[in-house]
Amino acid sequence: MKWPKIKLKRADMERVLIACSAALVLLLSVRSRNVETEPYEEPLDEIPQAEVSVSAGAGEDMQQTVVYYEDGDGYLVPVQRDVTRQDGIAKATLEMMVSSAKNDMDAARLGLVPVVPEGTTFDLDISQGHARVDMSAAVLDAADKEQEENLRTAIVWALTEFDTVKDVSFLVDGQKRDALTHGTNISGSYTRVGLNQEEEAVETFAADAQSVQMYFPAQDGRLLVPVSRTVYASDDVATAVFEFLRGPKEDSGLSTPLPEDVQLLGVSVADGVVTINFSEDFTKIAEQSDGGVQAMRALMMTCTRYPGIKKVKILVEGKPYDMPQTDVPTFANVAADVENSFPEVLQIE
Repeated sequence: MKWPKIKLKRADMERVLIACSAALVLLLSVRSRNVETEPYEEPLDEIPQAEVSVSAGAGEDMQQTVVYYEDGDGYLVPVQRDVTRQDGIAKATLEMMVSSAKNDMDAARLGLVPVVPEGTTFDLDISQGHARVDMSAAVLDAADKEQEENLRTAIVWALTEFDTVKDVSFLVDGQKRDALTHGTNISGSYTRVGLNQEEEAVETFAADAQSVQMYFPAQDGRLLVPVSRTVYASDDVATAVFEFLRGPKEDSGLSTPLPEDVQLLGVSVADGVVTINFSEDFTKIAEQSDGGVQAMRALMMTCTRYPGIKKVKILVEGKPYDMPQTDVPTFANVAADVENSFPEVLQIE
């Protein structure tokens, strides 16, 4: 039996292709609108092992995880990403930080890069609050000591986001190892220390020194970067606001979020609300290119990282000030927000 031949003109073929392309674009658009971004609350209590799926279809149950990337200045930057709800989210989070074609593309959309060398795999065991991370030998291919230190810190911070992890230890190919290739120590058990610690002009061993963490905008305005600073005061929200007002170091590559003339008139905390009273010059943030949105997010993230702080209230000369945005940020940049606000970060032709 011979099948009849079907002949299509070139113009007909073009029309078919155009129609298919339009349908595909429409389908993708509908799917993207169905994926909602929820505020990050608490990490899941259970941490089994599995692979991660970052793309999700309509109606899938989503959860958030915090991934640590590196920016062009070597800072570690936390980013909240939406993933399909699954078992093994802790291991999956680590896998998202490994350099690969897909992970590199995801990070590049944010202006960032993965911090763990390509080809690195993980075995993860969590017991009684302790996480043991067995990294494959590819981790020894880090470019320099800075990358090694950043990957160690990123893994510790990513895992201790979860309530079931209090500290982290490392193996390489199943063996204890004192240091990585460029000398970074991995022999101990690690908890969180200051993220992106500022270097001190003069080394000090003062007993009352504390590390305070703040968030400052990157100079291009896309991301908020955590910075830890040694102070000789209590690590509390009032100290953090004062240091935030001082801004980042001049050579940091970060932006000063508030106008230079702003003065701090007072800070108080009651019932989970921190009330900050600024001088009149604070209102100049509205003149910033984004209307002061990133400045306010940076201030709120600086404050709400302290336990019990749920809300930030701003006063100007004792009178309530209407903030330029109403969303409640997490302590991490939200990937979807960054991509939507700055779609030109990565353009694919």
